[in-house]
Amino acid sequence: MTNPRPPRWLKPMNRLMMAVQKLGIPTGPAYVLTVPGRKSGKPRRTPMTPFEYHGGLYTVAGYPGADWARNARAAGAGTLSRGSRSREVAIVELGAEEAKPVLRAFPGSVPVGVAFAKRSGLVQHGTPDEFEALAGTLAVFRFDELPH
Repeated sequence: MTNPRPPRWLKPMNRLMMAVQKLGIPTGPAYVLTVPGRKSGKPRRTPMTPFEYHGGLYTVAGYPGADWARNARAAGAGTLSRGSRSREVAIVELGAEEAKPVLRAFPGSVPVGVAFAKRSGLVQHGTPDEFEALAGTLAVFRFDELPH
């Protein structure tokens, strides 16, 4: 596997999704995560598709070294928004062993993420085994709701 880079269309597509979300229109299962930038401290927004697994809410980085994942890791907390609703969350990164069962569940929960991983060359077929093998390569985070 090569070290995939984000496709050129990703940033414009992310901007479009965030604009639609800002209007209060949910975009399917997508949410927007806002965290402070690790260097600038300015809010950084990233659309993503978290999914439920064993009562928790998880997300998987689309490629190794994703900038949003580095910001989320550094911040440890952020705001998860969908349409006009938002909530404060703690952002907990899973270790490789802890991430394996979440990665196995990913293909059945986030078809758009599977298609992205195939186009990026991370996986060939999108099977649970292929995703589990990415433990330690792709960042996996759990979102824990913070009290108001």
